[in-house]
Amino acid sequence: MPGNGLRRLGFGVLSTVGAGLLGLPSTIHAAVAYGDDTTFVIGGSSDVADSPLGDGTAFIMGPTGFPTPNQGYLNAVDALYLEPRGFGGTTQALTTPEQFNPVTGLDSLTADQSVAQGQQILVSAIENQIASGQADTANPAVIFGYSQSSVVSSMAMQQLAEQGVPSGDVHFVLVGDSSNPNGGLLERFDVPAGTSPSFPDLGTTFSGATPDNLYPTDIYTLEYDGFADFPQYPIDPFADLNAVAGVAWEHDAYLSLDPDQLQNAVLLPGSAALTGEGMTNYYMVPVDNLPMLDTFRLIPVVGNPLADLLQPDLKVLVDLGYGSVTDGWSQGAADVPTTFGLFPSLSVLEQVPAALVQGTQQGITDAIDDLLNPQNYEVNPNILANPVLTPLEEQAYVFGLINTPDPTLAELLAQLPPAVSPGPEVLQPVIDTFNAALTELPAYDYNIFVDQLEAGNLLGAIGDPIAADMALIPYALTLGVLTPALDVLLPLLPGLF
Repeated sequence: MPGNGLRRLGFGVLSTVGAGLLGLPSTIHAAVAYGDDTTFVIGGSSDVADSPLGDGTAFIMGPTGFPTPNQGYLNAVDALYLEPRGFGGTTQALTTPEQFNPVTGLDSLTADQSVAQGQQILVSAIENQIASGQADTANPAVIFGYSQSSVVSSMAMQQLAEQGVPSGDVHFVLVGDSSNPNGGLLERFDVPAGTSPSFPDLGTTFSGATPDNLYPTDIYTLEYDGFADFPQYPIDPFADLNAVAGVAWEHDAYLSLDPDQLQNAVLLPGSAALTGEGMTNYYMVPVDNLPMLDTFRLIPVVGNPLADLLQPDLKVLVDLGYGSVTDGWSQGAADVPTTFGLFPSLSVLEQVPAALVQGTQQGITDAIDDLLNPQNYEVNPNILANPVLTPLEEQAYVFGLINTPDPTLAELLAQLPPAVSPGPEVLQPVIDTFNAALTELPAYDYNIFVDQLEAGNLLGAIGDPIAADMALIPYALTLGVLTPALDVLLPLLPGLF
């Protein structure tokens, strides 16, 4: 799948360009220790969410576009997410479709179809493992899901529980989970709550939240990941644009993280290690920069000063979409399914003026520091050497898309798919997107309007559909317009350089 993989990464980067052009006092940090025996220590030992991973088999699934993880992928997952938790068994790639029409090609399955098939594959693998006596409470079947395969895992949990599979026999580790209860895109827009609204033309259903109390689970989320950490108040356009950019810069970076970033992850309120209830721990991995400004940081000499000048104030406006002025994640309990809202609380809004004043001062200071730093004027002739691109390059290397984690532009272009003249079918995603916008989105808005009106919330009846559209329309356009653009542009790139 090298062609589809590069196409997917290109899709993310172009979406970022589009978005770019347009203190944690209330949280509790995870107490993580990596000793000589590489044992992960956090919370109480009686907490079932922290049960040992054992020495059995870990089934490793890939994200969209990567149906069969390669050995580099398996090694990265083991080193970052399994070994630190004491896992001493073997890793095994589990092939699942991981398709998403049109991102992985016009002949691909839709996201809903791919998840449904993946669910059955995963459930069968787990049941076979248990039936053969290779999984039990001491050595559970460990499941690693990333992005789409985290959704597959969420759906599989419910089926396994219905079929009576003991909770101690399976342990899930998920990253970039689009079904995160408080932040996942598939839960944010499950409105009215619990109705799982579907958009057939886009092949997507907002299927709700990952269960928090069925099987021991650890969920890792990068701050501003537009799929797993979507703003709670999408009427904030700064937060929406930043989330779209986060699809590229954050969602595609989980296997290129430094172990220290995971060690310093924030254990979110609502985690089982804090409440003593449920079976899930939720970890937020903070990031240093807003994804929407990373595009500017690619510009030599002036890019970093400009981004650092804007970032403090923009961060306040972005974080406001999460109900905060300091944190890029929702402030409510992480285990509570939380759909989008209209406005953050008045107490948060009152903090904005002072935060913007302080941000302006900080931005000026940071920009001046950049301009006085001699390293700011060192321009590497290899435009891919920009440190902003390093996480994406490292992840592409782990995925087997490129042969070195620091390629030159010529080396990267040489690995693009061969040029193919696109036919009229390339316009199908555009047609599907406009069909969804003209028929399915108005129906979705109407259901929200009626639901809020029946609840006696006139402001919500008017405002909630507007807030939803402000988030969903950019996502749909990114999917339906940039995809055919990539089909046309990517094959042309080698001839342009």
